[in-house]
Amino acid sequence: MRRMLPRAGSAILATLLAATPLGGAALLPLRPATAAETPAGFADLSARLLPSVVNVASTQSSSSSDSGGSDGAGAGPSQDQPLEQGRDQQGFDPPRRHQADATTSSSASSSAAQSPLDKRFQDFAAGPPSDSQADQKGGVKLQSLGSGFIIDPSGLIVTNNHVIDGADSISVTLADGTSLPADLVGRDTQMDIALLRVHADHPLPAVAFSRAAPARIGDWVLAIGNPYGLGGTVTAGIVSARGRDIDDSSSDDFIQTDAPINRGNSGGPLFNMDGAVIGINTAIYSPSGGSVGIGFAIPAEEVAPVVEQLHRYGKPRRGWLGAQVQEVTPDIAQSLGLPQPGGAMVAFVQPNSPAAVADLRAGDVILTFDGHAVSGMHALPRLVAEVAVGAKASLTYWRDGKSETATVAISDAPTPPSTISAAATPPPKPSTLSIAGLGFSVTAITPAVRGKYSVPENHGVVIADVTAKGPAAQAGLSAGDVILQLGAAPVAHPQDVAGRIDALRRAHRGEILLLVQGSDETQWVTLPLSGGT
Repeated sequence: MRRMLPRAGSAILATLLAATPLGGAALLPLRPATAAETPAGFADLSARLLPSVVNVASTQSSSSSDSGGSDGAGAGPSQDQPLEQGRDQQGFDPPRRHQADATTSSSASSSAAQSPLDKRFQDFAAGPPSDSQADQKGGVKLQSLGSGFIIDPSGLIVTNNHVIDGADSISVTLADGTSLPADLVGRDTQMDIALLRVHADHPLPAVAFSRAAPARIGDWVLAIGNPYGLGGTVTAGIVSARGRDIDDSSSDDFIQTDAPINRGNSGGPLFNMDGAVIGINTAIYSPSGGSVGIGFAIPAEEVAPVVEQLHRYGKPRRGWLGAQVQEVTPDIAQSLGLPQPGGAMVAFVQPNSPAAVADLRAGDVILTFDGHAVSGMHALPRLVAEVAVGAKASLTYWRDGKSETATVAISDAPTPPSTISAAATPPPKPSTLSIAGLGFSVTAITPAVRGKYSVPENHGVVIADVTAKGPAAQAGLSAGDVILQLGAAPVAHPQDVAGRIDALRRAHRGEILLLVQGSDETQWVTLPLSGGT
């Protein structure tokens, strides 16, 4: 089980994982039960836990447009799309869109292709359309209803970020019907976690994150939340699976449960039989929009460190490497001489980043990080995020047919740089050079494209055209992509691409490896070299 954010313990994190909440007040007494025990009923446990679960309502004006950032300063303007409709999660990425970014610890996504699972994974903040109301200026106020749970008697409440994303105002309704305005302490848009605070005139009943061993498949669980705005509702089930990756950036280790959860349960807790929180109910798989017995919760061991960071800093602070990485496919492994596919292949190194200082380069394959094997592109960002900002970590990587080692000083992620706009009037289109047998042609890069994508000098040839159903199209290449390297060598002119491909064909190489900059990512791509002589 991987942990998120620094390993070093802190008083706040220790408190979150202990049997008492942040304020130090004792929790409501809970009767423990063993994992092997079949409960006679859930009434006693439910009665103890229900007071700690709250309803979260956020309102937004339909005239608002931009959602807030992740700095925790406050809830930003609302999105154009009403929150009560929820948000679809894309199922799987098309062939070329399999890239994770260690600068943000997120997986890249694209809507260019859809799988049968598209629009089945859903965030499920709920709120019937009748909850909308007119504001004083005649606009429409849209209301989103979700769930949350109290982790400290002083009024700290955890929920999903998508429940309150874009809100103009947030309110929390306690189990006794008391409604209180809530302030946003901080949020993590990547992990989909938000921390709220309410001010009550008495200590509130709180629950704690589990500090026991991770829940096992078959363990009993309780889900408590606010489905369809109906108020505190308890459902029971078991842990159906562990380690689910639903192609959502918040986690690749979701807990799957068959405890019925629906829209409005989003942000609510998933409890074990000791009454400890083992996860936040975040997504469902549903062809109909209702429960079909497949729900997903972010594990508590990933949530608790994020909550501690939000409480201390108002925002998440993650270790940052500054390298975009991608999956190592069997074709790429064969091209690089790797014994088997594995690790995370570097596609781009941000200048002046920890990766750049450690002399990592595009084409390196990171095999281990801080003593842990890197199983794939998603594993590396999470391993990096565990390291405390300012700490050093060792890694091993594959370069030029052998393993190398390096030490990196992990830093905090910087604010992403702004994109340079292209020239308003494009220059005349330069001549193109067709690459025989591979289904694409290339042309020289223009200053506008170089500036737009921050392409280094002496790098870059633009793909001018791609033949439908040809090898380049099948690999996901598109007109406008920029070829940066062919193998380990940069390309600066169309003739570089054609000449090196001809040389590889004469050497009877089976495929070529291209480093390609698209509109939103840099990616290694393999193409077969059969034919086209």
